[in-house]
Amino acid sequence: MLLLASTSPFRAALLRSAGVAFEICASDIEETDDPAIAPRAQALSFARQKAAALSSRFPSALVLGADQTLELDGRLLRKPNTRAEARAQLSALAGKTHTLHSAIALFRQLPRVRRSAITSIHLRMRSLSPRAIEAYLDTGEWQGCAGSYRVESQGLNLFESIRGDYHAIIGLPMLKLLRLLRNLGEGPFGT
Repeated sequence: MLLLASTSPFRAALLRSAGVAFEICASDIEETDDPAIAPRAQALSFARQKAAALSSRFPSALVLGADQTLELDGRLLRKPNTRAEARAQLSALAGKTHTLHSAIALFRQLPRVRRSAITSIHLRMRSLSPRAIEAYLDTGEWQGCAGSYRVESQGLNLFESIRGDYHAIIGLPMLKLLRLLRNLGEGPFGT
């Protein structure tokens, strides 16, 4: 049985759509950014921490930890707490390319499994007027989203181009995950 260490409805929907059987069991790790760690490495570290925390509680279960970080000009952008923070993030992203790092980790204690993977997606946001930013903020989609947007919804209108795995933007690099599951004999259609 696969345990998803996340309460994200988007991650759950991706797994369901691929026919992966799983149960949800949120990990309770404290995500504290470390400025000494690059955003890509930070995503991988958090995914591993989530998987490790849950696999110690359920040693015979295969646990999937996942995390995403958003990088602009070498710095990490996290989820905004206020509309003003979201406005500042969208203004900084407008007209630029940024990178979303989507990491996964599969851990099991018995028998021991430690696998992880990361995918980076390059997103180019179109130039946005202050009026366009305010209109998007009015949708409320910025809440709970790194970068203050939700590509799988109305936020798609903010972009000129996206290079990379679309599923990874939504929450899981599915092709890499499915390959790892198949290699472990856990995939929906076998090896």
